[in-house]
Amino acid sequence: MIVRMFTQTFVFLVGMGVLMFGAAGTLAWPGAWCYLLELGALSVWLGLWLARHDPALLAERLGNIVQKQQSRWDRFFMSSVAIVWPVWLVLIAFDAQRWRWSAVPVWINVIGALGIAVCVIATRSVFRANSYAAPVVKLQTERGHKVADTGPYAHVRHPMYAATIPFFVGTPLLLGSWWGLACVPLLVAALGYRAVLEERMLAEQLDGYAAYAARVRYRFVPGVW
Repeated sequence: MIVRMFTQTFVFLVGMGVLMFGAAGTLAWPGAWCYLLELGALSVWLGLWLARHDPALLAERLGNIVQKQQSRWDRFFMSSVAIVWPVWLVLIAFDAQRWRWSAVPVWINVIGALGIAVCVIATRSVFRANSYAAPVVKLQTERGHKVADTGPYAHVRHPMYAATIPFFVGTPLLLGSWWGLACVPLLVAALGYRAVLEERMLAEQLDGYAAYAARVRYRFVPGVW
């Protein structure tokens, strides 16, 4: 499984690199190299931690983004992500390097890198609290799926989505694109839409989730939403 994790991470990073540098028209893009190195290092760190502490969850995380047990609407959502994500990276590459519309200071790039690190570190706390945090929306009855309500789940109902927000913000900041940053509200709105649909499914199919949702009021950010 560790070999598979390394292989998938390598293929993913190479694919992103080809996409970004190809769209940028140059390899002389320090921000992109920093982005890929940071993302690779943090992904391997998190993957090795999962392999030691929760190999069953690691196996789920390495699964396909479209699965038979998955909710139909989530198959459409994840298929859309597979299109929107590369389009976003291409936009960032054109903006930051090929056309150079944006001029982002280095200290802002550093903030972007910190945002990505915060996302991955926060995600580890999510995995520690919820062994059923699969990348797709489905009920994992074969694994004894139950409600997670400890750790970050005691404060918000979707801490992994909340952790993704600094990643969405950090990516264009590190890569140097204000136009990429302008897309972030749309990406967050899409996450919010998925969260609402996911809750409907869990409330109907997972024992105790409706009571949990009534007890923990907020989805992403306490006091906000």
